[in-house]
Amino acid sequence: MNGALLVAGTHSDAGKSVVVAGICRCLAREGVSVAPFKAQNMALNSFVTREGAEIGRAQAAQASAAMVEPEVAMNPILLKPSAERTTQVVVRGKPRAMASAMSYGGMKKTLMPVVLESLEELRRRFDVVVCEGAGSPAEINLRENDLANMGLARAADLPVILVGDIDRGGLFASLYGTLALLSPEDQSLLAGFLVNKFRGDPAVLAPGLVRMTSLTGRPFLGTLPWIPGLGLDGEDSLALDAPRPIKLPLGRDVLRIAVARLGRISNFTDFDALAHEPGVSVRFTGSAEEILDADLAVLPGTKATVEDLKLLRTRGIDHAFATRAQRGLPTLGICGGYQILGGHIEDGVESAAAESVGLGLLPVETFFEEEKVLGRPEGRASNFGDAEVSGYEIHHGRVRRDGGDPLFETGDDTEGCMTGATLGTSWHGILESDGFRRALLRWVGAVRGLDWSPGEAPFAAAREAQLEKLGDLVADHVDHEALMRLIDEGQPPGLPFVSSQLVSQSVSQQAEDVGTVGAEASCREGEGPAYAPLASTTSGSDEQRSIG
Repeated sequence: MNGALLVAGTHSDAGKSVVVAGICRCLAREGVSVAPFKAQNMALNSFVTREGAEIGRAQAAQASAAMVEPEVAMNPILLKPSAERTTQVVVRGKPRAMASAMSYGGMKKTLMPVVLESLEELRRRFDVVVCEGAGSPAEINLRENDLANMGLARAADLPVILVGDIDRGGLFASLYGTLALLSPEDQSLLAGFLVNKFRGDPAVLAPGLVRMTSLTGRPFLGTLPWIPGLGLDGEDSLALDAPRPIKLPLGRDVLRIAVARLGRISNFTDFDALAHEPGVSVRFTGSAEEILDADLAVLPGTKATVEDLKLLRTRGIDHAFATRAQRGLPTLGICGGYQILGGHIEDGVESAAAESVGLGLLPVETFFEEEKVLGRPEGRASNFGDAEVSGYEIHHGRVRRDGGDPLFETGDDTEGCMTGATLGTSWHGILESDGFRRALLRWVGAVRGLDWSPGEAPFAAAREAQLEKLGDLVADHVDHEALMRLIDEGQPPGLPFVSSQLVSQSVSQQAEDVGTVGAEASCREGEGPAYAPLASTTSGSDEQRSIG
């Protein structure tokens, strides 16, 4: 077996990441060697592999679903928005350039070989590679030199299934319209549909599925039910709006944690582990009042330290953090948030402002350098029961401590800073260390005079249980035989061409230009003229939103 499949979606957040993870876990449980792949990802929520490469957080989670170690080949191109129209381009885990929408468009041709080499590398070592598209494959302004959707499918001859989120409404129009906007060549690879987040009576949905198959010649491979709380590590800031249920507390009180919602917030999954504990409420907020009122306030990571520092001051949130420090209320800064809590910031890398002054709540200074620090550090928290801590680093800023106490001991060195009830560290992922997380929250509860107790379940076990549920979702609700046939044999030949007015007019015009008759019929057989800009896909609405 040496197959591959591309999972595309009608829009961002349609469920592509979840479906890919579910397929990976389902196959891995059957003993299949499987790997995830996303050619181009746009996310500020990233991860560092053991070889010191930066990839999208979702691909790391999908690798866990596949029961393999995350590696850079699984996400060769990562785009990290740093301003309204500027994005850092990370290639094979290392920063390569800052790009605008126009300049990145020019880079794509040079990046396609990197994408294809990475995919081929995985295909040589794994039985199956499950690829994830980005955004929608039908963004017609971004089809040229597309890396992640139909451009990848065409270049690597991948069969494609299209996922639609029925919970948002407009499922059939979204599926049909996406297909109809593709060129005949692209349509020939789109082999089936998948319904996501269905709740209701399947008998009511069934006539629509039959009608769509009749209209398009494409079958539905399955209907995935809507399951509350089921998901994967979020990458899009839309995930911040998702409700976070509070587990019943073991004591009388609930710990209230407020995370400042920064403009370029990064790695917000750092705080998923807090909500894992019983009696902990985690809320992302732009309210100074909520920040001040919380039992623990957090300044999270950011891709734009100086810009988000300005944002805090514009909203008056800086005063809330200053008041917390004066009152001895627990505050935690992570990575960019740690830098903001400090004093002098010298940034000639991410910001146009060479020098800035932070909130001055920790005795640290930050100096940015071009080379990004990428690592998987470990240490101990001497002030928190000497608990073991591990995490990962992703930052240009080097923080220098000039006072206070270190937060972590790392052999012969130290990391982070603690002054009174204000803490900061450059390490992401520290709250996933069960012993440290519980010791930190016990301390918060004690400072606030609350009756709160931690749970006993490891956070890693909760993540694993989620991945198992995703595997069950695919195993129970996807046509396994049809799925494996696509992976093993590719798309079936002779899939019908579905016309749209836009594509039909394009075909007619091109036929006139080349003096042919029956251009549409010829194109159905792959003999007609090329469909460059009109038959369009993209690396996703991700790309449109950030550098478009």
